[in-house]
Amino acid sequence: MQQGSVQLELPRPTGPYAVGVGTLHLTDWDRTDPWVPSAGPRQLSVSMFYPARHDTGEPAPYMTLGEAQGFVATRIPPGTGVQPQDVMAIKTYAYTDAKAASGKFPLVVLSPGFENPRATLTSLATDLASHGYVVALVGHTYEDSGETLADGSTPGCTLCAGGAPDTLPDSRAKDVSFVLDRLTGHHPAWRLAHLSDRDRIGMAGHSAGGESALTAMAEDQRILAGVNMDGQFDPPVPADKLQGRAFLLLGKQSDHSAGGGETSWGKTWAGWDGYKPWLAVAGASHASFTDVPILGAEIGLPVPPGMTTSPARGAQLTREYVGAFFDQTLKGIHQPLLDGPSSANPEVLFQHP
Repeated sequence: MQQGSVQLELPRPTGPYAVGVGTLHLTDWDRTDPWVPSAGPRQLSVSMFYPARHDTGEPAPYMTLGEAQGFVATRIPPGTGVQPQDVMAIKTYAYTDAKAASGKFPLVVLSPGFENPRATLTSLATDLASHGYVVALVGHTYEDSGETLADGSTPGCTLCAGGAPDTLPDSRAKDVSFVLDRLTGHHPAWRLAHLSDRDRIGMAGHSAGGESALTAMAEDQRILAGVNMDGQFDPPVPADKLQGRAFLLLGKQSDHSAGGGETSWGKTWAGWDGYKPWLAVAGASHASFTDVPILGAEIGLPVPPGMTTSPARGAQLTREYVGAFFDQTLKGIHQPLLDGPSSANPEVLFQHP
């Protein structure tokens, strides 16, 4: 294939640890794939990020070639000159075969938005790992531009033509519980499973992944804290199923301000008993909580309408507030950043319905 020439890079992680990464291919033999039953049991690919020792391992690709081909074909406008090799070669600051740091770390599951491959949450995943988290970034097969499976195939988005079905959050909750089973059970699938503290588990997701985080928490008591990044709740999850566990709402101001036109956050938030900060980011777009605007800016794509917060700033705020939330809820370290408005971050508006 033609060699690309675009140099793309994610923000550097901000924590003290280097970041290692490996890929798990998991098969749920007890569950037929909900979207393509003819494919047999549900198969998932999961990127495992972890705190590592500096100067070990080799630079990790952003995606496999098959994933990059699907991403370029479906998610990048034509005429940019971006080749799949350019996407594979995005600098992630994560390293394959890196030596693990010593210790035991909280486990955070990440779930991407509908149609977005799991790699689009890499910036958040690497930053969390650099601050002392094990991160399981889940690819939900047949729901995005492509996830490479154990046999080397990269099936695309079976669901995209018809849109996300109402059962998507329930299916993703099952995906997440299965992944947790395989990471924390008596015979874990990951060779570095000893790094994960099975008693300190959180989940964050973007868009459909954020909605699914609440559904997963409602169905799986192991998840102690959740984050919804700019995803609606439809239908609402019964609030009593959270049983006082913490949940962060982090979204763009234009949709997700208290009393605004998008009402699912207010209706859901009102029924929660636990710690439930609600933050609206002025000038953000729906994609601001992912890698997509950063990569778009680097290849010269126009800024989405209404987006005045720069892509780099969006990534910084996402990392800071999601990281602070998990530091407070999973590590028990009080975070003044979450106490109220900050002069350093005037874009972040604390909502008080």
